Amino acid sequence: MSPEINLPAGIRSRFVPEINGLNMHVLEAGYESPARPLVLLLHGFPELAYSWRKVMLPLAQAGCHVVAPDQRGYGRSTGWDGRYDGDLASFRLLNLVRDAVGLVAALGYQSVAMLVGHDFGSPVAAWCALVRPDIFRSVALMSAPFAGPPPLPTPHLPRRVADPIHDDLAKLPRPRKHYQWYYSTREADADMHHCPQGVHAFLRAYYHHKSADWTQNKPFVLASWSAAEIAKLPDYYVMDLGKNMAETVAPEMPSATQIAACKWLPEDELRFYSAEYERTGFQGGLQWYRCGTSGAFNAELEMFHRRTIDVPSCFIAGKSDWGPYQRAGDPEQTLRKACTSFRGFHLVEGAGHWVQQEQPGETSRLLLEFLQAQR
Repeated sequence: MSPEINLPAGIRSRFVPEINGLNMHVLEAGYESPARPLVLLLHGFPELAYSWRKVMLPLAQAGCHVVAPDQRGYGRSTGWDGRYDGDLASFRLLNLVRDAVGLVAALGYQSVAMLVGHDFGSPVAAWCALVRPDIFRSVALMSAPFAGPPPLPTPHLPRRVADPIHDDLAKLPRPRKHYQWYYSTREADADMHHCPQGVHAFLRAYYHHKSADWTQNKPFVLASWSAAEIAKLPDYYVMDLGKNMAETVAPEMPSATQIAACKWLPEDELRFYSAEYERTGFQGGLQWYRCGTSGAFNAELEMFHRRTIDVPSCFIAGKSDWGPYQRAGDPEQTLRKACTSFRGFHLVEGAGHWVQQEQPGETSRLLLEFLQAQR
């Protein structure tokens, strides 16, 4: 049974059927008046459409029709295959783009004034803007920078199958593993869904660990993509080899006093997340990681080699978010190479990874400033 959604007045929940095989659940605001410009918000992992609840009304009050779907594999949207051995191809990036294109059409629009993607929603938004700039007229990427399409294979060199960094991580004095490859294992869903502390406590520790509330989140630019260098990342990104994610975040469980003081994610709001993930498990979202780590769908992305995002774009992240710094190099320069009409790189004070929840006021201001500059 689905839990009740405690939404602010002015945001409604409904279903949009027959979207690329999905019965898609969406939250929307600013739906009362016709002919408003459409803003589409794409969440990441482990989040939901609900993650946008704090920025939807400010965007709607500025005259927009704001829509946030539960993406394929998440929440109340149905029609996706949640088995580990199920249809992995349906979760590949270009099919997620098709989901977004289908939703726009079903809503009765020919274009989107602003597309916003956070965390794993950011690469989906980036590919939407790259593949269909006629539909997605501007794009705001959050937390995860976009480096452009992967290169075509060099004719005289074999395609690399496995990155040696994983063996190198395992050989460190403190043996480690990368979280994306852990998320791709068969065990990852059960490790979190059936962890000893329960889903609610797991998510509390996970969200806390990646937020500005965890004061050790002080990101910096990594010098190289090497085991010794990426081992400097927090252990929610580069984990101890022998631990799962629930075990990794458990020591960072905030105290009762810290939980009571957490205004950006009070217990009743976290309870909605935990109830939804208790109901669905995590495998739907984990399939997205598997598509990337398997390399099985790189060939269709390589066809866009050297294509850039040419619509107006910007980037927003929390100043305490390690997300932009997971790879070596300056994320702003990476974005400026991939986006030819780049309008701003913003790091928000007092926010970690969950920037639109931790600092919704400043996030809303930046999004509206970006959107209004396009008009």
